[in-house]
Amino acid sequence: MSKRTGSGSNGAASKISAAEEPSYNKQKDLLSSNTGGHFSLLKALHMADYITELNGFCGISSVFSSLRYCLGDPADKTNLYLALIFLPFGLFFDFMDGRVARWRKKSSMMGQELDSLADLISFGLAPACVAFSIGMRTPLDHILLTIFVLCGLTRLARFNVTANSGNIPKDASGKASYFEGTPIPTTLGLDAMMAWWVSKGWVLDQVPGGVWFEGSILEVHPVVALFLVHGCLMCSKTLHVPKP
Repeated sequence: MSKRTGSGSNGAASKISAAEEPSYNKQKDLLSSNTGGHFSLLKALHMADYITELNGFCGISSVFSSLRYCLGDPADKTNLYLALIFLPFGLFFDFMDGRVARWRKKSSMMGQELDSLADLISFGLAPACVAFSIGMRTPLDHILLTIFVLCGLTRLARFNVTANSGNIPKDASGKASYFEGTPIPTTLGLDAMMAWWVSKGWVLDQVPGGVWFEGSILEVHPVVALFLVHGCLMCSKTLHVPKP
């Protein structure tokens, strides 16, 4: 999650500074007006918002690459690598949109929502799709991977609420001093692990840990528990991760 506020916390606009007020109001007027004309939505987006869209582009491209691997030759791992390569680029754009927003002093609620939705795709849905593609395909795997994505969704929604509440301590600049739970981009650690598995050929029938309860309704790959644990860490209320 990038810092999309003027002087506030990660990803949400806690306050709009005086310098940012004109651009904020202009965007709000363009979005709410019935007479904005053609392409009024595109005109309302700031430069940082377009960079956020690139984060979403990387996540969606990763999902499609995972699907293409499932439809193609399992021995050809090109699409798997593409699915994994897109995700660090998503992190790059997630980092840059906040930098650009602060540089141009243009923050908005639109940017906050775009940021959360793009993060959910790039760091929640896309890694789950990669996990499915490399072999976690049992019904119980699907349920646990779905819970992982929903944990990311809940974590982002909670952040958008608490960032404006003032309950999280802030430093002198107005920046929140810590994250509640692990930030959703930390799922890149899972991506790196899966990239290593792919490089070793540990996919499909060779997924590390094998399969438990094979042939039963409880058939599951035990490594999917890593996704479940990570999802719980994202939603943790008591885990405070200091901001860099």
